[in-house]
Amino acid sequence: MKPTRNGRRIGFVATRLDGTDGVSLEADKWLSVLQDEGHACFFLSGQNDTPPEVTRSVPEMHFAHPDVAEIYATSFTRRERPPATTQRIHELVDHLKAAVASFVQDFDLELLIVENALAIPMNLPLGLALTEYIAETGIPVIGHHHDFFWERKRFLVNCVWDYLNMAFPPHLPSVRHVVINSSASNQLSLRTGISGLLIPNVMDFAHPPAPPDDGPGRLRRDLGLAPGEFLLLQPTRVVQRKGIEHAIELISRLGEPARLLISHAGGDEGPSYEQHLRYQSERWGVRVHFEGEIIRPERGRTADGRQVYGLADAYAASDVVTYPSVVEGFGNAFLEAIYFRRPIVVNNYSIFATDIRPKGFHVIEFDGFITDETVWWTERLLKDPELVAEMTAHNYAVAAQHYSYAVLRRHLQALLADVFGEPAG
Repeated sequence: MKPTRNGRRIGFVATRLDGTDGVSLEADKWLSVLQDEGHACFFLSGQNDTPPEVTRSVPEMHFAHPDVAEIYATSFTRRERPPATTQRIHELVDHLKAAVASFVQDFDLELLIVENALAIPMNLPLGLALTEYIAETGIPVIGHHHDFFWERKRFLVNCVWDYLNMAFPPHLPSVRHVVINSSASNQLSLRTGISGLLIPNVMDFAHPPAPPDDGPGRLRRDLGLAPGEFLLLQPTRVVQRKGIEHAIELISRLGEPARLLISHAGGDEGPSYEQHLRYQSERWGVRVHFEGEIIRPERGRTADGRQVYGLADAYAASDVVTYPSVVEGFGNAFLEAIYFRRPIVVNNYSIFATDIRPKGFHVIEFDGFITDETVWWTERLLKDPELVAEMTAHNYAVAAQHYSYAVLRRHLQALLADVFGEPAG
């Protein structure tokens, strides 16, 4: 892959660049805009679905690698670090730093975009390796930070404060820091003295989704929905901060037959929360479909031949989207629901309150718990397609103004001008 005459050679680095998690999806949008601007892009990660000819895979970059997972488990459950853990961290840092160096050299890269690996320590050695490599080479870097370790309770008891302060994120002159919400920008400055550029999540609102074919109908049939039965979509990973029990409670209180479809797989926090949700759904008598294996960004087939539906199919098959998150870095699924013109039930999480709600979206909002009003409005939307059309058209217009690819394009042009000394635009 060659850049255009004014294009640059840019490498994306992450623990994974694959699937429907928010980091991978947002990185793909940056990729789309950068390639459209004439830049050549390459990829380094532990798991990926990117073209092999421009990709390097290093298993130890994934947070699920056994050695990395063992370091993680020790680092964030103890207050004193065993010397053996320190030694293993150093060994992996050396290995990963060499992998980064080879990646840069093999593809003659001019800039790295690090997707969350310098913000949240899911892979501690990777963050340290990147920091050392950047400090030793001065290579220009854009740190795209989706969430910081201090935003997650599970990272606050640890035996690696020295590493966290060094690399998550690093305070280095060649690193430009990008955050996705105003609170992260404020906290980054207060905690580290680093200034960050706010670039929110985006969708390609200039190009609406194609009209649905028979895929959404087939998905509803495969799930076993009866005629007249409603489908609510929970388009998130199965992790505790997503507040999915609120969606289950909402369905249990509806006066209409309805099910919940969870479109993403479990996350990096183990199976306990999914087990809790299964218990709650049985207790409340709600049918919940955990379908992370058969819903992916694009259609395809599983290894055993089952139909894989795209995220677009899941949205088109649904009647209402639930977004009851307690904590979010921004709200990628919120924008997706607007893009696919679906009404939304949303919890008033902090970033929604500070960054998103002021834009003027029309949603069903609750504040920490489901109320009778939440139930009433949801039932009304299920029965009133004209109101749904009015709300979703308004939301699409608002989002197109504030969260479009054009907004991202302007920010990236300015960032690259700052890095390479070129005039913006």
